[in-house]
Amino acid sequence: MELPIESLTPRQIVEQLDQYIVGQNNAKKAVAVALRNRYRRQQLPPGTRDDIMPKNILMIGPTGVGKTEIARRLAQLAKAPLIKVEATKFTEVGYVGRDVDAMIRDLAAAAVRLVEAEFVELNRVQGLEEALDSLVEQLSERAGVPPSYGYFPSYETTEPANESNVLEAEAKRVVLREEIIAGKWDHELVEVEFEEKSNPFLQVFGPQGMEEMGLDMANMPGANQTRNISRRMKVMDAKEYLTEQMARNSIDSASLHKEAVHRAEQTGIIFIDEIDKVAGKGGGSGPDVSREGVQRDLLPIIEGSTVQTKFGPVRTDHILFICAGAFHISKPSELIPELQGRLPIRVELDNLGEDDFRRILSEPKNALTRQYQLLLGVDGVTIDFTSDGLDEIAHFATEVNQKVENIGARRLHTLMERLLEELLFEAPDCGKKSITIDAAQVREKLGQMVRDAQQNSRVL
Repeated sequence: MELPIESLTPRQIVEQLDQYIVGQNNAKKAVAVALRNRYRRQQLPPGTRDDIMPKNILMIGPTGVGKTEIARRLAQLAKAPLIKVEATKFTEVGYVGRDVDAMIRDLAAAAVRLVEAEFVELNRVQGLEEALDSLVEQLSERAGVPPSYGYFPSYETTEPANESNVLEAEAKRVVLREEIIAGKWDHELVEVEFEEKSNPFLQVFGPQGMEEMGLDMANMPGANQTRNISRRMKVMDAKEYLTEQMARNSIDSASLHKEAVHRAEQTGIIFIDEIDKVAGKGGGSGPDVSREGVQRDLLPIIEGSTVQTKFGPVRTDHILFICAGAFHISKPSELIPELQGRLPIRVELDNLGEDDFRRILSEPKNALTRQYQLLLGVDGVTIDFTSDGLDEIAHFATEVNQKVENIGARRLHTLMERLLEELLFEAPDCGKKSITIDAAQVREKLGQMVRDAQQNSRVL
């Protein structure tokens, strides 16, 4: 059973990340401490809490070493609103870029989805009861049970409406309800109404800050018109749909948005990738000026400001920013000093070597070898990798990275796809069979490709 993030110590957070990410202990420790500090801050009195500022992180390392994977797993672990953005999105705003405020609006939207899912889950029991009531009413006539008064006005009965008949009908309805829960009626068809609203969300392309403006059309003529669309579906599907619909209908949107904004402000995390692409302090005109402009646009967001969103104003003072970049051309010192000061925690991620690739192939929960075993298992093919086979794959990945282009662990994806390409194509026609991949087969399948790659980088 997974423990809630509030109860995890930094050491336990690192252990959770270890299940998916090989190495990079310094980066894991940094994000683990940052997460724990969010929890620590929440336990302080309100007056003191506002004085504790987040310690933003700058992760430095080449592509394919795990920067993005750390952020992705962190989001799953933290159960907090988290978004990932590319810093290059914000270059040349008004031409090919976006306003930096868009990341805060995206974070608020992510928080709304997260909180809405939690509210739906909290209301699921009540929603199920209401869904069952609706299904009982629809199935009553078919089950020979008098429906509740007024639901089926065309239902004819000659029995007088006395107390005995009412009690008998209610007892039959209880039995029908239990049968629906037990699945006896799962394959019966019922009518389910879908409500389609005519109030659209408009996307406007225009000046900065306007590209995601949602127009409030509540008071415009015809804005609140809806139409109901009926669709026939099986009871088993209708039960799930109606449960969620009823649970969602019981949510107060004002409370939802208020909680989402609070969650975004207090526990939100923004991962800004490729921050090195906007590093540079030009003194004239051209790309350097554009990159420095992006940094200066990012600065007030990271320092702390208020951004207007569809769900209310969001203050960015306590949002945690994790920035990452390869910095193989530029250096962190080329960021403007003010931005450097807002990223006080620097973590360097290590280059991955042959031993790391070997571990990546077999140790993580989502190891590449397991992924292919699961995929081929669908077609009845069992595939196993010998130890020397995995060693050979890791060796080839290291060799290609050294002589062509170092793309880190992503090289393993390319090699594994080339290694199993023919098998993946033919698996549906093979029938049930077992295949073992050893070092000799790896050399046979990949050896020539690796040699060709050294001459022509387009091969791998």
